[in-house]
Amino acid sequence: MFQSFEVTSKPEQGPPRLAALRAEIKIEGLDGFLVPRADAHQGEYVAPHDERLSWLTGFTGSAGFCAALLDVAGVFIDGRYRTQVKAQVADVYTPVAWPEVSLADWLKAELPQGGVVGFDPWLHALGQIEQLEVALKGSDITMRRCVNLVDRIWENQPAPPMFPAKVHPLEFAGETHAHKCARLGEALRAADEHAAVITLPDSLCWLLNIRGADIARNPVVHGFAVLHGSAAVDLFVAPAKVADLADHLGDHVTVHAPDALLAYLGALPGPIRLDKTTVPVAIADAVGDRAAWGDDPCALPKACKNAAEVAGSAAAHLRDGAALVETLAWLEAQAPGTLTEAEVVTKLEEARRRDNALQDISFETIAGTGPNGAIMHYRVTEDTDSTLENGHLLVLDSGGQYLDGTTDITRTVAIGAAPLEAKQAFTRVLTGMITMSRLRWPDGLAGRDIEAIGRLPLWLAGQDFDHGLGHGVGAYLSVHEGPQRLSKISTVPLMPGMILSNEPGYYREGAFGIRLENLLVVRSAPDLPGGDNHRKMLCWETLSFAPIDKRLILPDMLDSATRDWLNAYHRDVAEKIGPRLSPEAKLWLDAATAPI
Repeated sequence: MFQSFEVTSKPEQGPPRLAALRAEIKIEGLDGFLVPRADAHQGEYVAPHDERLSWLTGFTGSAGFCAALLDVAGVFIDGRYRTQVKAQVADVYTPVAWPEVSLADWLKAELPQGGVVGFDPWLHALGQIEQLEVALKGSDITMRRCVNLVDRIWENQPAPPMFPAKVHPLEFAGETHAHKCARLGEALRAADEHAAVITLPDSLCWLLNIRGADIARNPVVHGFAVLHGSAAVDLFVAPAKVADLADHLGDHVTVHAPDALLAYLGALPGPIRLDKTTVPVAIADAVGDRAAWGDDPCALPKACKNAAEVAGSAAAHLRDGAALVETLAWLEAQAPGTLTEAEVVTKLEEARRRDNALQDISFETIAGTGPNGAIMHYRVTEDTDSTLENGHLLVLDSGGQYLDGTTDITRTVAIGAAPLEAKQAFTRVLTGMITMSRLRWPDGLAGRDIEAIGRLPLWLAGQDFDHGLGHGVGAYLSVHEGPQRLSKISTVPLMPGMILSNEPGYYREGAFGIRLENLLVVRSAPDLPGGDNHRKMLCWETLSFAPIDKRLILPDMLDSATRDWLNAYHRDVAEKIGPRLSPEAKLWLDAATAPI
């Protein structure tokens, strides 16, 4: 199996490791040290070599950081992880609600007389440090670049990943990497920029039409690249990773060892584009006053999928949907109290693995029953594996990495007879998902402008959830892809070809969780009779197809438009997924998609 159920968080290891870190903090003459989740490439997911936050604290979430001072250590976590962190860290760590409590405010409260806090300049983006330093002005707290103190105390730290890269075929990429480099180089020249530094692994892989395995669940290669206005690329990656790709990369790509990057940048004429939100401080230091601040040049082109990428994603979702339906049909046939979460995860992965195009799962499958469902990014382990009991809900959030696309889908299903309050919340979540799916909106709006639509049914009931409504998804790349998001803080306009999730939820700690998720692609909306057809409008096309558990729906809470959309969606599920199923699953699907 791709997924294991090994216990990876061991809170009891936190106290001695924190004590060892504090000893190093004293040796360096510091008052504290920052331990981020991020690696040098500023991606969301990290290799075992870079799991410093988890190793130190026990917290395994995909976002957060630790500020370790000599007498207090804060673990900063957002709303997704406030239940999870309680079970994963020892009491020597203090969970801090972030971003409600900023790091600067916390430091000023904990170091009222001032102090010096160290950080590894490879693991923090320049924008983060600049923002922190501005917020700390007048506090007598200073930030200091230093060696990584966690690496100094981490015995048997795993080696950096060294997996070979592979070619991403043109039939799935839809555009040669030479053409991508040429059009992005032209944009650099138009901006009077000599070159741009590419730090994000998914940007690098998208640009060069390669994929890798340096990060579990995300098919990326660790490396840096410098894209020139001439369309030439200097690629800084372990040569062994690309030893077999010389013909693919071609003469316009020159490979260098990673440790040559800073010296190369030091001699490179400017202006050199850097993205403050992702460029490590160490790289920004090397470029200095030759920096031209701007966005990663790959970000928007990567986000706006071409026809081949959208078609590949759509095809992957149909096969993936069939695997999920086979699992849901099997699940409903089992009596409550006879299955555990791990058995469901295993069955679903077995169904996906029948597809030869599957390369990996796209993240650790979330299968949370009862109270575990309220842990938004729950991962079942040998210690937490729970039985699916009568009256439980099961949140099943999963996806696959296929050669032609990345999938991510969530369904919440009833185990036996669900309580009324759970059905009421489920119907509100469903209504929010459908309302967003039906939306048309004027061109130019960003995620923050429309995200509330998916929350409205919950808000009207005095309820809400502590995660964004949706994230971007790559094309056989990262399952969480920027810059597009359905988020209260996202200012990036939505554009045709962008793929995003639509996943409202509701979580009652200690009782149950609910989440429903489909992936959608942004399309140009057709004109409507009587509409202002001089205005460009956008809309969604749904990519994910699997039934929604009607046992959890209270039909009287649905208006006619919402009911019609659900029935039409279920007809599409039956038509698109039905022919791909076993006879038993097909019978189950026919009943599961019957109109309400």
